[in-house]
Amino acid sequence: MVNITLSVSSEIKKLMDKFPEINWSEVARKAISDKAMKMAIFEQIVSKSKLTEENALELGRKVNKAVAKKFRELKT
Repeated sequence: MVNITLSVSSEIKKLMDKFPEINWSEVARKAISDKAMKMAIFEQIVSKSKLTEENALELGRKVNKAVAKKFRELKT
């Protein structure tokens, strides 16, 4: 296994110190592993996609408009 060093803010370190029973290395290891696996799956999906960046932006705009409309309808 390879070692890495992580930096956290002093506020986070104080919080971590309140829970000495937690294996923070294992928490970090799990979070990194989960994220890496999700990114690998994402990369696999994207590699097969024919969607262009322009298509994705247009789709995002349409979704945003639909969500905004739905929220406006809920307010009334």
